[in-house]
Amino acid sequence: MAETLIVRVAEREMQGTEVAVLTLASVDGSALPPFSAGAHIDLHLGDGIVRQYSLCGSAHHPQQYRLGILKDRASRGGSLAAHRLAVGETVIVSPPRNLFALDMEAEHSLLIGGGIGITPMLAMADTLFRAGKSFEIHYCGRSRESMAFLHELADCHFSAHVRLHISDEGNKVRPAEVLAGHHRTGHLYVCGPEGFMTWITDAARSCGFSAGQLHQEYFNREVETGGERFEVEVPELGLTVSVAEKQTIVAALQEAGIKVKVSCEQGVCGTCLANVCGGVPDHRDEYLTAEEREDNDQILLCCSRAKSPRLVIEGFEYVKLK
Repeated sequence: MAETLIVRVAEREMQGTEVAVLTLASVDGSALPPFSAGAHIDLHLGDGIVRQYSLCGSAHHPQQYRLGILKDRASRGGSLAAHRLAVGETVIVSPPRNLFALDMEAEHSLLIGGGIGITPMLAMADTLFRAGKSFEIHYCGRSRESMAFLHELADCHFSAHVRLHISDEGNKVRPAEVLAGHHRTGHLYVCGPEGFMTWITDAARSCGFSAGQLHQEYFNREVETGGERFEVEVPELGLTVSVAEKQTIVAALQEAGIKVKVSCEQGVCGTCLANVCGGVPDHRDEYLTAEEREDNDQILLCCSRAKSPRLVIEGFEYVKLK
């Protein structure tokens, strides 16, 4: 297992429709590893379940980590297990990792959160406000009753920057209006359901935003895992497998008796990360940074493929089935 921490649930509160707001603190009261706005942590919830949740507290108060977790009725166990956590219980977490960092040089920042996608925006707004930066935060939801954090957004230090877009009150967000005039010097940050993010970012491109001005946070995503057949060699196992056109590396290895440790199976969490010793990966994940992808020395086995006829990999967690 990668580096982890044991923390305790210090506070638990239900907000909106089935959003558990958890405050996590160190067991001994010491400061937790620092984080920057946009970061997330992994929650290890037992039975091999690992899920990623954005940190929504202030990065200026590293004594605790705050999370907002929506109970997902289609969950494979992650959000349901997180909702069962009670005050006083301990849980294993990863140190913070940031794949959704703010560009503090931007002249203006547009933060748009759909539903539970508001969570990273809270930390971002806090950081931008403290730095004296120009920004606005747009919180989109179907109904006021379903939306967490409304009370604190109405009475916080950056409340003047908050705009609510509540569909059943006739105030659904109009992306072109929100984005107008910001395409030259603004940066857009969006988080929420995948369809919502696509809608917002498509509108931003139509308004003239460049790729470098667009930032998205994925936790649940559709991923295309198919492609041309290739081989994967694992020298430490003395094993070479063929990965079929519609097969993942994880599935091919399992057929050969090697069960790779996985969690999200969407290229988000990093559980199935492996080192690449030979060949060129075809990265399909959202876990690695742009710089890490360019190095081509790591790969997410659940979704990524190969651009070369063969990949040589090592350094991933697995168990032998036979």
